[in-house]
Amino acid sequence: MKIQGDTVLITGGCSGIGKIMGRMCLEKGASRLIVWDINGKAVEAVVKEFSALGSVYGHQVDISSPESVDKAYEDTKEACADVDILINCAGIITNNKPFAEQTDLDIIRTIDINTKGAMFVTLRYINDMRSRRQGHICNITSSAGMLALPKMALYAASKWGATGWSDSVRLELKREKSRVEVTTIAPYFIDTGMFAGIRSVFKIQKPEKVARKTLSAIE
Repeated sequence: MKIQGDTVLITGGCSGIGKIMGRMCLEKGASRLIVWDINGKAVEAVVKEFSALGSVYGHQVDISSPESVDKAYEDTKEACADVDILINCAGIITNNKPFAEQTDLDIIRTIDINTKGAMFVTLRYINDMRSRRQGHICNITSSAGMLALPKMALYAASKWGATGWSDSVRLELKREKSRVEVTTIAPYFIDTGMFAGIRSVFKIQKPEKVARKTLSAIE
């Protein structure tokens, strides 16, 4: 699917690779960029910053809340009509403590945002895309969704869930011969604020490269 001429929605679009992908989409000729983020001031700032590149719409939304997602979906549909490409990029790392030191709230927050959040957003858009017989859903999961990592048990669990869900939806759409595509992106640690201070035996990935390769995979 080509980004040029399409409307692209990115969750977590005000920082990290979400923001970089938004800029790149406009540079590629997207007809409109829609940015969803939990930080309202950041949404306003990104809309202002990117407006020189093209049409940009932003909405403050907590993707862990179905009610918040419903409102953002309805408001966005009224303002921007259909979404052609949905990129579920929002995510968090609660902490890097061993599992034995986590709290119930740490578990809930991590799973709610990293796993259930992408499901809530996709559920609002997938049938619009199916009925129009076109669309692309890209889910940014993580290589932690396929690896066991000490002191990242919650994050790994949330990304294992997101990865399994994403690929299962891809197979469901393929089975029904839908023209709606699903791409799962599972990067290793990226050099953004989310992974600040992380130590790894593998090379930390550059955010610009990850963003560029993600959009290339969609196309």
